[in-house]
Amino acid sequence: MAVDASEGVSRRERRFAAFSVLVAAVMIGVFAQGRGGSSATFVLNDARGGLFTLPNLVVAVVPAVLVMAAVVLAIAVLQFTRGFGARAVPVVGGVAGLFAVSLLIWAGAEQTVSLISLFRSTLFAAIPITLGALAGVLSERAGVINIAIEAQLLAGAFAAAVMSSILGGPWWGLVGGILAGVLISGMLSGLSIRYQADQIVTGVVLIVFATGVTSFFTTQVLARNNALNSPDRFGSYAVPFLSDVPIIGPVLFNQTLLGYVAVGAVVVLQFALFRTRWGLRLRSVGEHPKASDTVGIAVLGTRYKAVLLGGVLAGVGGAWFTLDSASQFSREMTSGRGFIALAAMLVGRYSPAGAFGAALLFGFSDALATILQRLPVPIPSQLLRAAPFVVTIAVVAGLIGRLRVPAAGGQPYLKQ
Repeated sequence: MAVDASEGVSRRERRFAAFSVLVAAVMIGVFAQGRGGSSATFVLNDARGGLFTLPNLVVAVVPAVLVMAAVVLAIAVLQFTRGFGARAVPVVGGVAGLFAVSLLIWAGAEQTVSLISLFRSTLFAAIPITLGALAGVLSERAGVINIAIEAQLLAGAFAAAVMSSILGGPWWGLVGGILAGVLISGMLSGLSIRYQADQIVTGVVLIVFATGVTSFFTTQVLARNNALNSPDRFGSYAVPFLSDVPIIGPVLFNQTLLGYVAVGAVVVLQFALFRTRWGLRLRSVGEHPKASDTVGIAVLGTRYKAVLLGGVLAGVGGAWFTLDSASQFSREMTSGRGFIALAAMLVGRYSPAGAFGAALLFGFSDALATILQRLPVPIPSQLLRAAPFVVTIAVVAGLIGRLRVPAAGGQPYLKQ
């Protein structure tokens, strides 16, 4: 008896296939229409020059879009008939990437777009998301659910602005941001670990607390005394020689201090969590705290340290808003980036490197939306500004799939 070839394909894979077909339809029906003979020009060189100059990349709009749409349709067919198994999520991510590239080519028809600016803006927007996600990774790997990342970022941004304004210099602002992040982490760890409060409720309360306190002081104090809200900002530092390497150099090696800190923290924590005794102990208290206690690991102390270290990173991420991105603090200026960081942590499956990759995805959506607002495209600016949050919802709803969380996550430990 004949067997339907699609029987072995999961329902989730079929949804992915339908999504791919929809993407291809938009690419063919929208991006390939009315652009005959048009081309998009992409600049591959930094304005300040480099070791050598690359020629501009000129792409014919319609042929390029049709080729990418054909690839997406081929992927859809394979998804529906055979499936990709464990590779389904990366494949769908590739489909989304092809859609983003075709969108950029379509929007850039008869225009000149700097890819260096796009990539630099992507990394720039990913910095606070990365640092917030790393804070979440540390906490949750140790068994403490941290949804208060938004509170840590907001408090860090406020404290950084005030400290830098009062004492002068961005370094004092960075210290203030770290102290504020650690303060929120101390409240989270104290309520969750010491008093065994519900960790999700605690996180929500801390977000409301930080939002209310910073909003009050912004309107009642900072708005009346601008001298308290005029922080000094970090300048960028170009690494000699490396910053002159085409494409990669201007993006990775011409950053501010906080950009280097974010990338360095990803590398260090990825190694420390999975290649050192410290990382093994931290992960063990999030998986089997009783067994860890039996072999002499201080479960509660390890959890405290992990949450507080996460507060340091989140505080640095909060300082980014007022020492790198903007010249002053404004109410709720983090704009939900803490929740996007939480999503990046989940998409990255509690891995620093994975969280960084997800942060780059969200940063790219933000940077792409900014560039599209400058190009003559018939897309409402309100929709473009919402792009990072739309991408967050789409990724969390469709790409995370079955997620293995730390076994003891959210469970208070009672020492016998």
